[in-house]
Amino acid sequence: MDLSTCYCRNRRCRRYGLTGTSARLQFAGWHRGARRLLCLECRHWISIRAGTAYAGIRISELTFRNGIRQLAEGASIRTVSRNIECDKDTVSHWLPRVGRHCLRLIEYFFRNLHLTECQLDELWMFVYKKEEHLTAFEKLARRYGDTWIWTAFDPVHKLVPTWRVGKRTLTDAKLFAKALKLRLDSHIPFFTSDDLPHYTTALLDAYGIRVTPPRRFKRGRPPSPRLEPPPDLIYAVVIKEREHGHVTQVTTQVIYGTEAQVAACLHASAISKAISTWGVERNNLTIRQHSRRPTRRVNAFSKKRVYLKFQLALAFAYYHFCCPHRGLREKIEPPIPTKNGNGSPKRWRQVTPAMAAGLTDHVWTIDELLGFHVPPRSTWKVQ
Repeated sequence: MDLSTCYCRNRRCRRYGLTGTSARLQFAGWHRGARRLLCLECRHWISIRAGTAYAGIRISELTFRNGIRQLAEGASIRTVSRNIECDKDTVSHWLPRVGRHCLRLIEYFFRNLHLTECQLDELWMFVYKKEEHLTAFEKLARRYGDTWIWTAFDPVHKLVPTWRVGKRTLTDAKLFAKALKLRLDSHIPFFTSDDLPHYTTALLDAYGIRVTPPRRFKRGRPPSPRLEPPPDLIYAVVIKEREHGHVTQVTTQVIYGTEAQVAACLHASAISKAISTWGVERNNLTIRQHSRRPTRRVNAFSKKRVYLKFQLALAFAYYHFCCPHRGLREKIEPPIPTKNGNGSPKRWRQVTPAMAAGLTDHVWTIDELLGFHVPPRSTWKVQ
């Protein structure tokens, strides 16, 4: 576990939230199988597991890491329990702890992201049972049945800045767009999506400017203010026509902005040459590979929506920080030869989406992911 991210957890201490050498922490023995630190400022004892995914586990860290790695790679809970020779209920209890840790980790790193392109899409799955099998009461509760994973994808850095688990409604679309805006900086990226009409209203609700039209007549009620898209909001959709389940024709349409603005964005892009959603659709396959729950025709689907959220948080954190992306690797010039000179030289440097976005500087191990101490929110600085 990386001790450089440890900090004093005493809120009254002057060193509260400080990491590295500024924390002034000293090794002070062991407690319940975990190392313990002492703050030299306030004499407060801190376990290195506090504030991490390791907090509260009663099994060896090696077994815990192996189980979490298998969950992040798409194995089901029963498969993991058989592989690590542990009860399935124990593995189920790990998921909320790890999911909350990954949510805090992503929230800490994914701030003020600068994206030039952003593709939007939604992925279908179901929770507990399919929509046509729900009772009238279960339909009113809106907890089970068809569920959609709203995802935003940056094709340049292969980054998923935000996602949302919910229904395919306008309300969920608006909440998804607002959450995406909070993760980005002041720059508005070039948005593309399919022809779902909810995105048009959601983007206008998130980025629109409230304008009051001038009065046309002296009498009568004044016109109500309305939302208008800002000049730098550019949004285009891909319209697919299908017959018998097969795509027969693909057309595009510019919703916000002008044709000239869209052409300028495509000309400046190093990835996209046409209006498309290829990146986010390919990312849907990655989501199904790193999470067993959205996989089709299996019995490992989620029985509760909250567990689906925790599983997705783990899968996305593992994808961003621990998994090198083949489309991001960098060529090494000249190649690095092996030590004995007999093997093939190293020609590529592995890069994760977090490295491509400038959030980290190396490929994380699963121990770094689970053992990272997220600083208190009060100490977060604007990036």
